[in-house]
Amino acid sequence: MTSIPFIPFDEGEAVLDWIGLTDALAAGHTLPKAEIGDTFLYRDPDTLLSRSAWIDGLGIAVKSATIFPNNPASGAPMINGGVNLYSNENGMLEAIIDFHLVTKWKTAGDSLTAARRLARADSRHILIVGAGTQGRALHSAYRVAFPDAVFTVWNRSAPNAEKMAAELPGLLIADDLETAVNNADIITSATMSTEPLIKGAWLRPGQHVDLIGAYRPDMREVDNEALQRARVFVDSYDTTLGHIGEIKIPLETGAISREHIVADYYDMAAFKRQSDDEITLFKNGGGAHLDLMTSRYILDRWMDKS
Repeated sequence: MTSIPFIPFDEGEAVLDWIGLTDALAAGHTLPKAEIGDTFLYRDPDTLLSRSAWIDGLGIAVKSATIFPNNPASGAPMINGGVNLYSNENGMLEAIIDFHLVTKWKTAGDSLTAARRLARADSRHILIVGAGTQGRALHSAYRVAFPDAVFTVWNRSAPNAEKMAAELPGLLIADDLETAVNNADIITSATMSTEPLIKGAWLRPGQHVDLIGAYRPDMREVDNEALQRARVFVDSYDTTLGHIGEIKIPLETGAISREHIVADYYDMAAFKRQSDDEITLFKNGGGAHLDLMTSRYILDRWMDKS
């Protein structure tokens, strides 16, 4: 009997590359649209979240996360989990992949897929808003596609920005968000803000704005003016328009119309800049279908190195 591989974080990450992943995500959207399902189970204060996706031609993935808020008090991580990847041909379990590996590469790879198409190729100044785990992943991803860029981080808490800068040589720290936004060619934001941090009035022609942090209906990272001034793209209509405050709230209040959203990844040909002067804005909503595409890419690379 063939053993089922378990792909841990460090060993898995060692065989991956960001450009290869973005190409795999683009290819995944040429296949039939995914069937997606989410389930939640609760035992106060703990949660089990399972997200599943099935794409004909790619297989099935079930990504489960356990969120135990009291774990850090005993030295254990608050979030744990894994991804089960199943065969497209016969439904057999093919691999179990570390939850954090899939999440890191899916999230940053999602944003980089858009930036490779929407950001100006001559972008030289990249601002990361948010000095958390995802901010570090975005730095890792963006520096591959924009190797000559200078990176700056802004964070509400200065000590966290200083810690990130100490870990990543060459990373600058911004004190004033408005100035940092105006100076950047690409702004990539990964915060959990419920009030817009980035103002449309701060933006200038030619910029690309990449929004990752907001995932709930009450969360937003930019204001209405930012959306109104930009050509807006999303990774998936199904997982963003009616679910994430960044897009849901301005649609419901009439600040933007449905026609203002140019395309999602199922129309990848539309993901292109029309002029050097326009502002492009991408909302990264995630989604289980992207977990599946990422997991399949990870397994393929894992098997290639074996």
